[in-house]
Amino acid sequence: MDLRDRRIAILAPVAWRTPPRTYGAWETVASNITEGLVARGWKNITLFATKDSLTKARLVGFIDRGYEEDRTQIGWVSMCLHIAKTLERAGEFDLIHNNFDYLPLTYLPFLQTPMLTTIHGFSHPDILRVYRNYRDTYYVSISDSDRDPQLPYVATVYNGIDLSNLTFRDRPGDKLVFLGRIHPDKGTHLAIEVARRCGRELLIAGIVQDQQYFDALIKPHLNDSSIQYVGPADPIMRDNLFGQAYATLHLKTIPERFGLVLAESMAAGVPVIARDLGSCREVVKDHVTGFLVHHIEEAVAAVDRVDRIDCRDCRRHVEENFSLARMAERYEQVYEEIFRREAARRAEIRNPNFEIRNKPKGPKRK
Repeated sequence: MDLRDRRIAILAPVAWRTPPRTYGAWETVASNITEGLVARGWKNITLFATKDSLTKARLVGFIDRGYEEDRTQIGWVSMCLHIAKTLERAGEFDLIHNNFDYLPLTYLPFLQTPMLTTIHGFSHPDILRVYRNYRDTYYVSISDSDRDPQLPYVATVYNGIDLSNLTFRDRPGDKLVFLGRIHPDKGTHLAIEVARRCGRELLIAGIVQDQQYFDALIKPHLNDSSIQYVGPADPIMRDNLFGQAYATLHLKTIPERFGLVLAESMAAGVPVIARDLGSCREVVKDHVTGFLVHHIEEAVAAVDRVDRIDCRDCRRHVEENFSLARMAERYEQVYEEIFRREAARRAEIRNPNFEIRNKPKGPKRK
């Protein structure tokens, strides 16, 4: 069978629509994997997501809308129902590509179909108990830095983004931009501090995930001119923000797992100033597509050096490493390796003494 004739189920989360209207990183990646494979000629891709999701593949949904968009739902009920009903149909597929974290792994003892799990990050150390318990399945990491040393990985596959949604501009704007969840982990307050010390305007976009943090450390600095919060950004609004951007500030307080906004910014030709934590040095090419910094003083100094970055290098770096086509190509290689291993496993089950019979004979025991 031709590889691209294989039947693949893409299991997406159901917090938001796939692709999301504004925020929803895992839904974004699940969508990009699906559309990237379809664009490469895969004929039997099925996306399991919310019923209102959009895709060129076959769509199957059991939940009308994402539970974050419809607060009448109990999130765990929607998640459990979505996963269970998806995996009830596992026998219809040659591979299940799980983008739904650890919970689907607990169904593995009841499935015959192999499962690949893209690990989008470990939200809490305790969930490693599940991952490590199912070490005989298949894992992919989204960066080399975001790996658990006790897990066997098939590969690292960097996230790919849809370049058609991002306008490349070779002339930068004059504002600093922050895009992401408004949460202490994301360092929104640090972006404000850098903007104030540089005397540059800052545009902040994203969902407020920690209201207390927003009210205490973000809201007091907002005004109608120098520091503005513009709310969650859909793809059109995001593209408009990058059109005004001189640089994107990404000053997280915890290690980055991948950083979609890093790739999105560079694709638009906007250099990135990022804290050198986690995957940032795998995504940002220091002094070529942006600057990796360790503290506020370095970030402030980097703003003054942004004009040394060639916007074309930013775009080229993304095209070569973080495009949909590149990600889909890498997942094709992963799928091929999984099917090779599965064929070898089936052959061993049919003929368990194969290796023994073919080993060189040792000396006879007396």
